[in-house]
Amino acid sequence: MGVVRNYFKGMVSVALAGMICLLCVHAVAAYPERSVRLVIPYPPGGAGDIVGRMLSIKLVELLGQQMVIDNRPGGAQVIATQLVARAPADGYTLFLASATHGINPGLIGKLPYDSIRDFAPITIVADSPLIFAAHPSLNVSTIQELVAAAKVRPGRINYASSGPGTGGHLSNELLKWMARIDMVHVPYKGAAPALVDVLGGQVPLICTSPLAALPHVMSGRLRGLAMTSLKRSRAAPDIPTVAESGFPGYASSLWYAMLAPARTPPQIIKRLHGDTVKILKSTDVMEQLLKQGADPIANTPQEAEKFLRSEIERWTKVILEAKISGE
Repeated sequence: MGVVRNYFKGMVSVALAGMICLLCVHAVAAYPERSVRLVIPYPPGGAGDIVGRMLSIKLVELLGQQMVIDNRPGGAQVIATQLVARAPADGYTLFLASATHGINPGLIGKLPYDSIRDFAPITIVADSPLIFAAHPSLNVSTIQELVAAAKVRPGRINYASSGPGTGGHLSNELLKWMARIDMVHVPYKGAAPALVDVLGGQVPLICTSPLAALPHVMSGRLRGLAMTSLKRSRAAPDIPTVAESGFPGYASSLWYAMLAPARTPPQIIKRLHGDTVKILKSTDVMEQLLKQGADPIANTPQEAEKFLRSEIERWTKVILEAKISGE
């Protein structure tokens, strides 16, 4: 009798497992059946928010569902990143990660997530240099002049960033280390409020995305001192790089990556990858990104993971050597 009972229990277990598998297959095949949330670790108006909204508008057309933008700034992007790491792995929560994702492991002692293990890469969206821009009141027009001014006034020149551990913060700290100068970090909760105060002259210097700063440089409200890439940007070929301004080897970039929580079904990752790549290769999106100095990347999930690992390794080494603090 016990054997028969165990047999039927086994049959029921197999049947339930089969039903669960069928339900999972249906859920993946029908994806998406409702709106998809895109978590952006910036406040509205910044460069990352602009890129995220540009993608979301196009994804609505391809997915056939609404995209809900969830801006979660602050906490050196740990708040937003942890939210995504703990979200259900069903394709309905996506994350527009940035260069900070590759910086935080070396900058913050103990993160509440693993920057590689807890995420499923979809693609690297775009890569862009940053631009050092100064308010006219600082009275400098080049990186050489900035360094000279900082040496005359050590600890008296402030620079704004979108928060501790962001690309703008680390780019300034890297310059401080290479030039042996002292400037004071003024962190904000996002690039948009930081840029507003630089435009107003409350803080005289920022290193931020060309997407946000170049229009103000072109209008004369800010002065473009240098780009952080090794080569000059196609968006601003007249602005020299930091490397050619007396600091060879200096390089830093602002990149964006589309990630999902780990263990998101491969079929969903494949669908999202295909749609995102299609968007990034569309003429209008490519033109919008290139116009602001950002290069569309659109690589594979495997290539994206390799890139993320290399960024974590590179910035961890820089942070240790330069003794950079996450404040």
